[in-house]
Amino acid sequence: MARKNYLFTSESVSEGHPDKVCDRVSDSIVDLFMAGDPQSRVAVETLATTNRLVLAGEVRGPVTHDAMVEAAREAVRAIGYEQDGFSWKTVNIDCYVHEQSADIAMGVDAAGNKDEGAGDQGIMFGYACRETDVLMPAPIHFSHAILKSMADARHAEANSPFGPDAKSQVTLQYENGRPVRATSVVVSTQHAGHLDQKEVRELVRPHVLKVLPEGWMCPEDEFYVNPTGRFVIGGPDGDAGLTGRKIIVDTYGGAAPHGGGAFSGKDPTKVDRSAAYACRYLAKNVVAAGLAEKCTIQVSYAIGISKPLSVYVETHGTGQVDEDKLSAVLQEMVNLSPRGIREHLKLNRPIYARSAAYGHFGRAPEADGGFSWERTDLADALKRAF
Repeated sequence: MARKNYLFTSESVSEGHPDKVCDRVSDSIVDLFMAGDPQSRVAVETLATTNRLVLAGEVRGPVTHDAMVEAAREAVRAIGYEQDGFSWKTVNIDCYVHEQSADIAMGVDAAGNKDEGAGDQGIMFGYACRETDVLMPAPIHFSHAILKSMADARHAEANSPFGPDAKSQVTLQYENGRPVRATSVVVSTQHAGHLDQKEVRELVRPHVLKVLPEGWMCPEDEFYVNPTGRFVIGGPDGDAGLTGRKIIVDTYGGAAPHGGGAFSGKDPTKVDRSAAYACRYLAKNVVAAGLAEKCTIQVSYAIGISKPLSVYVETHGTGQVDEDKLSAVLQEMVNLSPRGIREHLKLNRPIYARSAAYGHFGRAPEADGGFSWERTDLADALKRAF
């Protein structure tokens, strides 16, 4: 039986965190390829350290090394890094990206009677629940929102006291399975050198109060801001970063399983990305349709094979319908082959750089197709099916 009363914690990191800098750069390169040719293949990793970026990976499409380097530089500028140890103007960028392996291409590409295959083997999960209006777990939702609020303030102010690098962590008290209050909040943020810890604390406080529901603020002695005391040196100058190291931040904050594959830097033939989006889409529509309070969906694939090897649906004892029938209906509504997912969610577009920070899920669908996996357009059909 599921526990009813407990504490649960999730964390987020800002767009200026070293790993998120790398995710943003890698996804900016995916967007560059998708804009040039929607059928491009991209698998690009980024490493960041003091005033240096290194790009590596495999691609197929009409984009030069010079264009990739400029896209990386622009991503650093957009984040807001113009510091002595890491600046968009002076960062050295090495590009070691090369052509996609012919052996991988043979397995993935459609040919003759063979449909497009999965870009890799793996398992992917999606999840949705009723804890927030965006059907996301509350701890990760609030953790993201605090940092997004701080980032918006930083971008709006020419001489902001906040630097680009920041982390948050929110612990919530659950009673009868529902979140009711925060018991602790942690925020660490890069800041201007003239500020002391108390001043930074008061600058952070309104962003936390704005995000948490009224009356949910943690006790004062459980509100931790820059616990080390000082955070002036940050970003890749303070710590190296790599693409794909924040996969729990990217998804459900640990409240649901994760298959292990990162999203950023990958075109949508890679099921690590596209199938995880499809699972979230289906789970969210199940909950939006009122068929369950919580829903987890898992799919699995083999490289080069188009059909999923398994589709698993779990409603955690909250379901209003038979789970086997629900699984069958979902598969009738959405073709879960790599091609079917890409076409249904229209993923072959330059929509990925915006997803690199503050979570891939729980975001609002956008007019140009960004976050299409957050739509709830299947909910009415699901209601009718049951």
